[in-house]
Amino acid sequence: MLGVAMVPRTFATAPCRKGARHDCDNARVPARHLYVHVPFCAHRCGYCDFVTVTGHDDRHAAYVAAVLTELRLRGGALDPAPDTVYVGGGTPSLLGANLLARLLDALPPAAERTVECNPESVTAALAATLGARDIRVSLGAQTFQAPLLSVLERQATPADVTTAVDLLRAAGVRNLSLDLIHGIPGQDDAALDADLDALIALEPDHCSVYELEAKPGTRFTHHHRAALDAQAERLEGHYERVIERLEAAGYRWYEAASFERGDAWSRHNSAYWRGRDYLGVGIGAVSTLGDERRTNGPRLAAYLAALAAGSEPPGTVEGLDDATRVRERLILGLRLAEGVEHAAVADVIDDAALAALVAHGVAREDGGRILLEKRGRHLAHDIAARLLRDA
Repeated sequence: MLGVAMVPRTFATAPCRKGARHDCDNARVPARHLYVHVPFCAHRCGYCDFVTVTGHDDRHAAYVAAVLTELRLRGGALDPAPDTVYVGGGTPSLLGANLLARLLDALPPAAERTVECNPESVTAALAATLGARDIRVSLGAQTFQAPLLSVLERQATPADVTTAVDLLRAAGVRNLSLDLIHGIPGQDDAALDADLDALIALEPDHCSVYELEAKPGTRFTHHHRAALDAQAERLEGHYERVIERLEAAGYRWYEAASFERGDAWSRHNSAYWRGRDYLGVGIGAVSTLGDERRTNGPRLAAYLAALAAGSEPPGTVEGLDDATRVRERLILGLRLAEGVEHAAVADVIDDAALAALVAHGVAREDGGRILLEKRGRHLAHDIAARLLRDA
C-alpha cells in the first residue's frame, strides 16, 4: 500500500565495524524490530510494485497461521520484547476485525505497534480492534480528489477517508498517520493545496507525503507517460509547498517524506533509516540480521506449503560486507533531520566532496554528525551519491 516510503523493506544494517563509533545496534544481539507483511489487496493499483495478491479471501486465515509459524521458526533472531512491530502490506485491514485481532494478539508486545489500513476497509469493529490494543494506524489516503483517486486506481472515496479517521478516533486510536502522494498525473498546484487543506483539517499526528514513483515498464507508466513527464517539472515546487504548508501547521519535518507533531514520529521507520537490524516475516518480506539480508519468495502458494510442512519459506540470502552496510547507512541517514554520525560512515565518504557541499551551504557538520541544510534535504539522494567515495 505504501510508497517507500518505505525504504524500510530494502535497506538495513549488518555488523558494526570494530572500533568505530556508530548509531547501529550491536549485530550480535537479536533484532528489536519486526515487520509482518500481509499481501492481500482488493485491487492492485497500477503504480504499485509491492508484493501483493488480489482475491484469495479463503486463504487469509491460513496465511496468518503461516506467518505465526514463520515467526516461531525464526524467533531466535528477534528480541522477545522488541521496540517496534509493523504490520504492512498490501492491506492488513482486509483481514477483518477478528482475524487481525488474532494476529495482533499472537505478535510480541512492543512499545510501538503499527498497522496499515486502507480507508474503505475500516469498519467500526476493525477500529475497535485497533483502539483496544493501542495500535498506531497508518491510513493510506493518497489524495482527497476523486478524479485523482481514479487515476491511482484507488478504491476509496474522499468521504471514506474522513469516515475512517472518525471511526479510528472514536475507537481511541491515539497515534494516527495519513499518507498522501504528490506528482499524480493531473494534479496541479490547486489540487495539491486542496489535499493539504484536507489533511491538515483532519489533524493526524503524523503524515507521510510521497512523490509518486511509477516504475518503468508498468501499465501505469505506459498509460500516463506524457502526464508523468509534465508532472516532473512540478515535483520540486510541489515538494517545497508540502514542507512549507505542513511546517506552518505545526508539523516537524523529521525525514525526507515524514512529518510529525506531539512526539508522534515513527519509531519503526526511523529504525530503518538509522540502520538497525530487523526481522521480516511473510511473503516478500526482507530481514537484515548481522551480516546477511534474507528476502522471502513472493509466491503465496509456495509460502503456505512450506510453513504448513514446518519448514522455513523459500527465499534468497545475500551477504552484507562492511562497505555495503556503511554506504546504506549514509544514504538512509541523510534522509533524517538529525543526519548521520560522521564516524559511522567515514570509511565511504569523499572528504573533498563533503567540504565542497559544506562550502555551497547544502550540508554542515555539527556535534560529530553530517546534516543536510533545507536546500540539501531536497536533494538527499544526489548528495549521498556525491559523498560516496566510489560513486
